[in-house]
This record gives sequence, C-alpha cells and structure tokens, in this order.
Amino acid sequence: MSNSHLVIFDGVCNLRNGAVNFIIKRDPEAKVVFTPMQSDLARELIQKHQISNVGIDTFLLLKNGRCYLWYSAALEITKDLSGLWFLFLVLKIVPSRICDYFYRIFARNSYNLFGRQSTCMVPTKKLRSRFRGV
Repeated sequence: MSNSHLVIFDGVCNLRNGAVNFIIKRDPEAKVVFTPMQSDLARELIQKHQISNVGIDTFLLLKNGRCYLWYSAALEITKDLSGLWFLFLVLKIVPSRICDYFYRIFARNSYNLFGRQSTCMVPTKKLRSRFRGV
C-alpha cells in the first residue's frame, strides 16, 4: 500500500458506495484503495490516527502519512482522478470549516436521501485487489 491512498468510507451507505465506484472508474492507475469503516482495519487506522467524531458522515483519506477528513478528503482525491476533476481544487478558497459543516449535514442525511444496505458492499472478483480489510 506504499504507493496507494486509502479511503475509509461507510460501507453500507448507497451514496458512499457510489462515490467509491466513481473513484474506481476515474483512477486507472489504481492509486486509491478502500476499506469500509465497519472493518477491523478501518477501526485500527482510525484509532492509530486518533480521529474523533467518527460516524455515518465519516469519509477519510489516508495519503502519504496524512489524514484528510470529509470535504478535504474529497478534494484531495480529485488530484489523482483522470479527467478535469482536479479543477474542483479551486474550492479550496472556501474555508474548510464552512465546507465541512455543509458536507456533514448532507452526509448525515444520506441514508434518508440515498438509502443504505444491510451489509457492506462486497467487491467483485475483479475489484477485490482495490479493497483492504474486507
């Protein structure tokens, strides 16, 4: 995983599962790997990096020894996607505190808006190498 970036996501949320599929389609070099926050690996990493306030709105990126949370994680991921997604980095001019506030409100309501699964997403055989701790 030395040249990979690890995304910890809510594995039962339809919105976050959609985000994972979105990233996979736009990451031809397979730099980004994933683990659901319900996994033992995610719990270990969350504790190791002393991340508090972990809940259904959690979306984090561990990249080069640094932890990005919520909105910052999403923006940081755009740097590694194919296409023009890096243009979203212009949004860094908006203070992260403000963006995180709105991100968390939206994320907390994602089950109501997009639904949820009863179990974590199971990657296909083809994509299994992109997932850790499942």
